[in-house]
Amino acid sequence: MNKEKDDTRQIAFEALCQVLERNRSLDAVLDLLLSRHADSRDKAAAYRLIVCCLRQKGVLEAIIEPLLRRAPPQPVSVILLLGVAQIIFLETPRHAAINTTVNLARKNGFSGFTGLVNAVLRKVADQGKECLEGLDQERLNLPTWLWQEWDKAGFNPRQLAQCLNYEVPLDLSVKSGLSAPQGGVLLCADSYRYPVGTKVNNLSGFEEGQFWVQDVAASLPAFLLQVKQGEKVADLCAAPGGKTAQLVMAGGQVVAVEKDPKRIKRLKENLDRLQLKAEIVQSDAAQLQYKEEFDAILLDAPCSATGIFRRHPDVLHIKKPKEISGLVNVQRQLIQAALRYLKPGGRLMYSVCSLQPAEAEEQARYMSSLPEILPLPLTVEDIPFLPESIIKEGWVRTLPSMWSEKGGLDGFFMARFVKK
Repeated sequence: MNKEKDDTRQIAFEALCQVLERNRSLDAVLDLLLSRHADSRDKAAAYRLIVCCLRQKGVLEAIIEPLLRRAPPQPVSVILLLGVAQIIFLETPRHAAINTTVNLARKNGFSGFTGLVNAVLRKVADQGKECLEGLDQERLNLPTWLWQEWDKAGFNPRQLAQCLNYEVPLDLSVKSGLSAPQGGVLLCADSYRYPVGTKVNNLSGFEEGQFWVQDVAASLPAFLLQVKQGEKVADLCAAPGGKTAQLVMAGGQVVAVEKDPKRIKRLKENLDRLQLKAEIVQSDAAQLQYKEEFDAILLDAPCSATGIFRRHPDVLHIKKPKEISGLVNVQRQLIQAALRYLKPGGRLMYSVCSLQPAEAEEQARYMSSLPEILPLPLTVEDIPFLPESIIKEGWVRTLPSMWSEKGGLDGFFMARFVKK
């Protein structure tokens, strides 16, 4: 076994243990791990292995469980996931998959389980793809609570689960008036899509700040706020800055509000690369002290982020149903704060990258009941390139299963209001 393969699997093992045992986000975990592993070339291979395990976790567990007499320790279960994923989904040669996984168990202090790991992987390798026969893969790969909530909401969870079966393309927002890098397809406005595997750092114009990475659905809230030249605009919960950049490009005088110092740093770095100016305020948006009112406010609220599972399958496993009520309370505090900062006649865009109705449709109903604002419905004329996203209340609901022929898009909810 060479060092590169060892590092790849070790990174994948440590990352999955952090995600599945400690409910930590994959992005945060990988940033930490890769700072400790000198050879960053392992990142792509490790990431591919991790994401496969997270997308196919339910299926992998259904394959493994009948081969066990009793449940092993959690880290050993993770090692088995990594081994079976390589054999069934990544088509790693049998010998390499079994040997490297056994060595991974030994290296991490589980020598007493190397016989079990070896036996399970050999049985799986003997069966090959036949392991998948009779398995309801879509149902297995979605946590039960999400399947039930999405089914109740009418979102067709089976269709959503199918989005876990393909790699996700790269979407860029390009500065207005500039040409997009070669190889992209125009989706709408200034949003372009590039093939799976495209490295953004390698695209012409990246260093010069001509574009930024942003899923097309994530670009819609700022686009639909319809900011006019010279308007005073607040972007609450602004990091990492993609929506802030859009609002600046639209001509707004933008105040970007973010409370997390680390995210503030990232926001500043992104705006500096893009050579765009916004007033950055470090503050909890619910407690913002600002001397002026705003013509428009974008509140892309903290949420469960279940709508971005196709790019970030870790959210399927780190988010729990009990968290939703706490997020709903935070969102309502931010809504009330946003209304205090808004001028009469000013516009408020509420958005979340969540598929949970409590954070989305139910919050919009709550806002519609407030005496100080009125709905400002969105129509097909506002979003002619994605008419299927308009729902009857005049809100926008994107689903990962939409635009499937183009590679899909993230799940977002948007509702627009005007202050009386």
